[in-house]
Amino acid sequence: MSVIAVKSEHQYDIHICDDWLKTLTENITAYSRIAIFYPQSLKENIPQISIDSEVHYFPLPEGEAAKSIKTLATMWDWMGAAGFTRSDLVVAIGGGTITDVAGFLSATWLRGIDWIAVPTTLAGMVDASVGGKTGINSDYGKNLIGSFHSPQKVVIDSHWLESLSARDIAAGLAEVIKTGFIGDPQILEIMEKFDLVRDRSNYEIINELIQRSVAVKAHVVSADFKESFEREILNYGHTLGHAIEKHSQYSLRHGEAVSIGLVFAAHLSQIHCGLDATVVAQHIRLLTNLGLPISYEQSAFSELLALMSVDKKSRGKMIRFVGISQVGTTQRLEGLSTDELAHAYEKISI
Repeated sequence: MSVIAVKSEHQYDIHICDDWLKTLTENITAYSRIAIFYPQSLKENIPQISIDSEVHYFPLPEGEAAKSIKTLATMWDWMGAAGFTRSDLVVAIGGGTITDVAGFLSATWLRGIDWIAVPTTLAGMVDASVGGKTGINSDYGKNLIGSFHSPQKVVIDSHWLESLSARDIAAGLAEVIKTGFIGDPQILEIMEKFDLVRDRSNYEIINELIQRSVAVKAHVVSADFKESFEREILNYGHTLGHAIEKHSQYSLRHGEAVSIGLVFAAHLSQIHCGLDATVVAQHIRLLTNLGLPISYEQSAFSELLALMSVDKKSRGKMIRFVGISQVGTTQRLEGLSTDELAHAYEKISI
């Protein structure tokens, strides 16, 4: 087991282990009531936990449907009916949508109760479950309703990945690649050497990538918990990525939309930050090697521009992007004109 500490509104540990159930059980026995939220598809994989505490199991819808106000209202009702108090615990077992909504439930129930994240997807392990951001979607965009409410623990076990599709693995690796470009070039070196979509048997390499990616995010979050400045670097590729995800009506995985956003951000960085063309090409090569999309429909630009304008990273009428001048060196891009954005978008248009 490896443990990575995160300093936020409180300090908590991320456990990267090979027995999630043992680690989880060891950390929940002090609570009198425990609510376990999970997606319907994992019903057969959620064991009945045998402890003295009162344990409730609540299935949630799949995908982004879990992150709706309707689902959240149902969860609040369940918590009330079961009598959950401030001294009780929420456990989220699932992908990023489950940890996002269960974390937000924990933030809002009685103004905040403890929760533990057990991410079961690669994207959830390296991104959604780490950092304390919780929330749900609005009709106007992704994650527009939310709060910062860190878990007490994050329990990561890469054996959950055995049941994921190649598409889901590739989508999660987009987030891993992002952390490589903003903070750890060794991630990129590993990604050049291994085909982890087709060969998932190398747990040593998979766990190293998870650990390195989580370490990048943990370092950034610990320095800037509430996204005052430094934490914004984690949004590399996400400003356009979130807009594309919403525009596609979530037919694209989060990581697939981020993949397109990463290539767009690389082109912006080449134009406005002096990023070398070889690094732009590296973005394209690594992402296409995973079978991820790197382009989007040309006619969607005006709609994407409108969606980006209400992104939570925007300030007033100013859309903000993260750029890089070289691997590991980030900078904020803001005040770009529509024409400048359109010029970069042409490079990823189909």
